[in-house]
Amino acid sequence: MPDVGIIMGSDSDLPVMKESAAVLEQLGVSYEMSIVSAHRTPDVMYRYAQTARTRGIRVIIAGAGGAAHLPGMTAALTALPVIGVPIKTSTLNGLDSLYSIVQMPAGIPVAAVAINNGVNAGLLAARILSVFDESLSGRLESYQRDMAKSVEYKAERLMSRGYKEYLS
Repeated sequence: MPDVGIIMGSDSDLPVMKESAAVLEQLGVSYEMSIVSAHRTPDVMYRYAQTARTRGIRVIIAGAGGAAHLPGMTAALTALPVIGVPIKTSTLNGLDSLYSIVQMPAGIPVAAVAINNGVNAGLLAARILSVFDESLSGRLESYQRDMAKSVEYKAERLMSRGYKEYLS
């Protein structure tokens, strides 16, 4: 059974949401992924949220653009943690999505990551799960050490070669 449910309002959100899946795969966290539209398939959204816990889901990542009702409506239908991923839109660059996700009324919490930041959504889901999983906690610590090493390598390379050679 998957630990994380990744849902999105449209397949056009997949380029962002695949990043959540990729980081969960890297950390060894099981997930499922589906398209669930709050507006076009509200009955599917309702069933998904209502049955998530009984299906083993422990955290839901919901990506949505525009009105971005999917994360909030999902959170209204389940007590599981919901992480909203605002998807960049062509009209308002994702600010509409961001505001829709972070402006939830009291009692319906939705965590939010930066616009188009599927990676952080996956990492946040893993961190939530790691509270009760020492092995996952260790993998997250290793992930952070690897990021630090990558930055140190790039800094050393830039200093030794200069920016012109670094960029070529």
